[in-house]
Amino acid sequence: MNETQAQEHSIFGRLSVLDRYLPILIFVAMALGIGLGNVFPELGPALDSVKLDTVSLPIAIGLLWMMYPVLAKVKYGKMPEVITNWRMSGVSLFLNWIVGPALMFALAWLLLPDYPEYRTGLILVGLARCIAMVLIWNMLACGDNEYAAVLVAINSVFQIFMYTLLGYFYLTVVPGWLGGSAVVLDVSMWEIAKSVLIFLGIPLAAGFLTRLILVRQKGEEWYEKKFVPRLSPTAIIGLLFTIVMMFSLKGEVILERPLDVVRIALPLVIYFLVMFSVSFAISYLMKFPYADSATISFTAAGNNFELAIAVAIGVFGLASGEALATVVGPLIEVPVLIALVYLSLWLGRRLYPSDPLWQSESTSEHEKVPRSISATN
Repeated sequence: MNETQAQEHSIFGRLSVLDRYLPILIFVAMALGIGLGNVFPELGPALDSVKLDTVSLPIAIGLLWMMYPVLAKVKYGKMPEVITNWRMSGVSLFLNWIVGPALMFALAWLLLPDYPEYRTGLILVGLARCIAMVLIWNMLACGDNEYAAVLVAINSVFQIFMYTLLGYFYLTVVPGWLGGSAVVLDVSMWEIAKSVLIFLGIPLAAGFLTRLILVRQKGEEWYEKKFVPRLSPTAIIGLLFTIVMMFSLKGEVILERPLDVVRIALPLVIYFLVMFSVSFAISYLMKFPYADSATISFTAAGNNFELAIAVAIGVFGLASGEALATVVGPLIEVPVLIALVYLSLWLGRRLYPSDPLWQSESTSEHEKVPRSISATN
């Protein structure tokens, strides 16, 4: 066994049970959700009958639950330093608002020429930049939590103003150039802002207040060494809960229309892989540290499916092909993005061998304290 293999074996041995078996747990959660929805067909409509904004309440609770621990870990005192790094922020904005929507548009038109409804749904997904689950993927990949929070906040502001504008460009203007039919996207800025305020504002405020109050009462050392390691794993539990709820509500689509799901999934998988790979490559070539490269890459690859689903249902209707395409999105994102988490960690150890992150993880063998990916940073 060479030095790299020995280091990885040592690191794996000290991961928590949740982190060590996370891919298996995610697939179990997906299967459990599909099974529950299939065995109890009335479960989906019952869970979906109560909503927070346009999102089913159980899924909304899961999203808020898994985001809160991540945002409670953010060291808000470092935010001004992160915000002023315009070089990295500029790269992220370029990837999110120029490359991402253009790539999804191209893939949708190339791979779904005979399905204009699915094509439109995927374009709506490409326009909605991620503000929720990206925090989980970034945390698992040992990205920079403070930088991720800043990028999510910036993307949220851009989303309020750019979603409708880019929607008009990619659904009305460009299709006309290509000889296709134009689609009118009638979405108000308030609808988008409301989604941002709920799914980012609530956990952000909760995380900020948690740190502010507990650090004042217990001190910084207690907060970082006692509270955070206990709180962090609950984000993974929130993720697993969200996946079970998501697949119990929407998993029947996979069983009822498998060929359509495959057609929709293909451009999505390519999109996730290309966006992540291009973003990571650019970050590496620009000599950004690993943590920042991971954060930029996952922010660029993820999408705000809650917003895309809400827009598709509001504009085209619940039974539309556009709505179906947006619903399939998160069902595909979860397994692909968790695979990219492990790809990111693999790339990090090979492309950034001297990064302090790996140095701290490769401590001597006599240290037997369990280490959790979700407790790093």
